[in-house]
Amino acid sequence: MSALFDFHKLLYVILLIICTSTYARATFPGVVDRNKDGLFGVFWKAARIGERLSPYVSICCLIMAVSTFLE
Repeated sequence: MSALFDFHKLLYVILLIICTSTYARATFPGVVDRNKDGLFGVFWKAARIGERLSPYVSICCLIMAVSTFLE
C-alpha cells in the first residue's frame, strides 16, 4: 500500500521530513534558509517545526519506533 493511503506510513514520512530538514538546517543553514518560498519552503517550515518542537518530535519518533517493533 502507498504511504499516501496508509496513515501510519504517512506519519513516518512526515516525521522523517521533519527530522531530516532539521538536521540539514543544522549542518547547512544557508541552503535551507535561502529557500523559504516555493516547493523547498516546505523543508524550511519542517526544519522550524523540528527546532521549536524537538522534544515532542523526539517523543513521536520513539513512539513510532516502539510501535514498529511491536508489530
